[in-house]
Amino acid sequence: MRCTGFIAVSVGILLTSSALAASPAAQYDACLAQAQNDPAGALLLASGWAKTGGGAAAQHCEALALVGLHRYGEAAAELDVLAHSGFAANGSMRPALFDQAGNAWLLAARPDSAIASFSAALAIDPFDADLLADRARALAYKKDWAKADSDLTAALLVNPDRADLYVLRGSARHAMGHKADARADFDRALQLQPRNPDALVERGASKFESGDVAGARADWQAVIASYPNSDAAQAARQHLADTAPQ
Repeated sequence: MRCTGFIAVSVGILLTSSALAASPAAQYDACLAQAQNDPAGALLLASGWAKTGGGAAAQHCEALALVGLHRYGEAAAELDVLAHSGFAANGSMRPALFDQAGNAWLLAARPDSAIASFSAALAIDPFDADLLADRARALAYKKDWAKADSDLTAALLVNPDRADLYVLRGSARHAMGHKADARADFDRALQLQPRNPDALVERGASKFESGDVAGARADWQAVIASYPNSDAAQAARQHLADTAPQ
C-alpha cells in the first residue's frame, strides 16, 4: 500500500493574495483578483501595466497569473526575485513571497528549488508551522522522509492540535517503516478531527497492512460517503479496488 498523505499543493494556495496586498492601488488589487479568475487576462493586464510603471506590483500580479496558466517555473523564478527585492520590505511579505515561490517550484517538479525557497522563508520566520509543513512536502517529494518528519515534528511543537500535520507526519513515518508511530499519528489526527478524510485513508492503509481488512475497508468507505468528490475519496476508491476480494 502506498502512503497518500502528502497531497499535491493547490494552485489556490499560490493565488491567495490578501496577505501580500501591500500597495493600496486599486489597479494592483484588481489585477490580483483577476489572476484568480482570468489568469490570461491578468497576464495581459500586468504586462501592460509594467510598461507604464507598474513595477514590482505588476511583476507580482504577472507571477500569479503565470501560476494560473500552469507556467510554474517562470512564476517561481519571478516570485523568488520579488522576495529578494525592495518590494518585500514588509516583514511578513518576504516569507510569504518565498512561500509562494516554493509552492510554484513544487508544482514545477523542482523540489530542490522549492526547499531553497521554503528555507529562505524559514530563516525569517522559523516557527511558522505552515512553512515547515510546506518544506516537509518538498522533502517528501524527494523521499527524504527523515527530514520531512523532523520539520513536521517542529511544526507540531508550534501547533499541536493540527490534524493535517499528524497525517503528513504519519505518512512520512509509514514510508520509513515506522508503522506503529505512523498509526499513532493517524489515530491522533482522528481524535482531533474524527472525519478527517486523509487520516481515514491512511489509517485504512495501516489497518490493511496489519490484517484488519474489514476495518480498512470501513475507513475507506467512510471517506467516500462523507467526501465523495474529494482527492481522498479517489484514493479510497483505488484502495477498495486494489483490495477487493477476488
